[in-house]
Amino acid sequence: MTRFFAFLPAGVVLACIPLAACAADVDGSQLGLHWALPFAGMLLSIALLPLLAPTFWHRHFGKIAAAWALAFLVPFAASFGAGAALASLAHAAIAEYVPFIVLLAALYTVAGGICVRGNLHGSPALNTGLIALGTLLASIMGTTGAAMLLIRPLLRANDNRRHAAHVVVFFIFLVANAGGALSPLGDPPLFLGFLNGVDFFWTTVHLALPALFVTATVLSVFYVLDSYYFRRDGNPGPARVKLTPDLRGVAIDGKVNFALLACIIVLVLISGVWKPRVQFDVFGVPVQLQNMLRDAGLLVVLFVSLRVTPSSARDGNGFSWAPIDEVAKLFAGIFVTIAPVIAMLHAGQRGAFADAVQWTLQDGQATVPLYFWVTGLLSSFLDNAPTYLVFFNIAGGDAQTLMTSGASTLAAISAGAVFMGANTYIGNAPNFMVKAIAESRGVRMPSFFGFIGWSACVLLPVFAMTTWLFFWH
Repeated sequence: MTRFFAFLPAGVVLACIPLAACAADVDGSQLGLHWALPFAGMLLSIALLPLLAPTFWHRHFGKIAAAWALAFLVPFAASFGAGAALASLAHAAIAEYVPFIVLLAALYTVAGGICVRGNLHGSPALNTGLIALGTLLASIMGTTGAAMLLIRPLLRANDNRRHAAHVVVFFIFLVANAGGALSPLGDPPLFLGFLNGVDFFWTTVHLALPALFVTATVLSVFYVLDSYYFRRDGNPGPARVKLTPDLRGVAIDGKVNFALLACIIVLVLISGVWKPRVQFDVFGVPVQLQNMLRDAGLLVVLFVSLRVTPSSARDGNGFSWAPIDEVAKLFAGIFVTIAPVIAMLHAGQRGAFADAVQWTLQDGQATVPLYFWVTGLLSSFLDNAPTYLVFFNIAGGDAQTLMTSGASTLAAISAGAVFMGANTYIGNAPNFMVKAIAESRGVRMPSFFGFIGWSACVLLPVFAMTTWLFFWH
């Protein structure tokens, strides 16, 4: 635990310049494409260094993230003033980074205290069932919560299989991404929409069929592929495997953490619907009372979980702080360097990415398929929450209009942000966390580009069919 909190001060200094702060302090139309170079360098470091210099990367990835962050922050301060840069960082540290890492840490700690023991053997039927269960739970407890709850039982069930990386890849596709499409609790972009006036069950109604199609299609592909690898590993074919697992002797340690997961869900939901209009000034940054209480409550839940969870549960999970440590440091660097990219996108047709914005318009009217693909492809490499907000505003920004006459456009933006976060490891925070946990358990995961290859072969054809079925009008 000490190691985890040790990097927080550095992480706060490297915290992201959020969309709101960046837009308020600097006009994105004033920024040229060269401001995106540190972000490109950060992505290339994540993609190439684990392949070219793995030992150096694993020892120094935090320093590398810090270096790219400074490569943006120092010129930014020189161009727009140190005061503006420091004010933006203070806003980001208090209003953005701390809530981000506290929520992830709480989910990681609580879910890591639930250990499923028993006769779970990684057959195609069991693996498909666990991924389907996680996909369903993702819209209830969030993609991060569902992923952290089920990734360890899934890894344990497959620990005797020679080919297991594909199981984790499909788990990321569905549990860590597409499964969060049915409620604002599922994925941050939808929660942002909820905060901006989109009805809680609007996404449930309008994304139900696209989500069902994506989930059923990808699960079917997974079952066929997993059956192939299952036979290659020397196991009997699927026809000779029982469709239901042997549940005799299955037990769950750390059941108290299910109640703590419910507390996390309630805290997040209350912070979105309760608006007491009370705020405090912290180092010049206004902090809303509901957000302060949420984060304090999440820390309480985290420490309660550490206190009440039997040590046998965390030992059984092989629990360590290394995955959350890696995610926090890398995403701190990503969020810093992403700031000018988001600002330029937010500038719309006045910014350096005017062509990308114009691509979503045809004769001044919204082109629904392009909203799906542009939002989605950008969400694959940028944080999907601010990307959603950018295109929500480009489409008009009025929730009542978008939920009615603009329903197809809003559905396309929502689906693109949620579904296509699965295209890369950095598309959604749980992706990297699941990868890190799998690697800590000895699974040889695909490289950054290798994972993109998986998503290109499996997901992009599914998304093309999704476009034709649901967004081509």
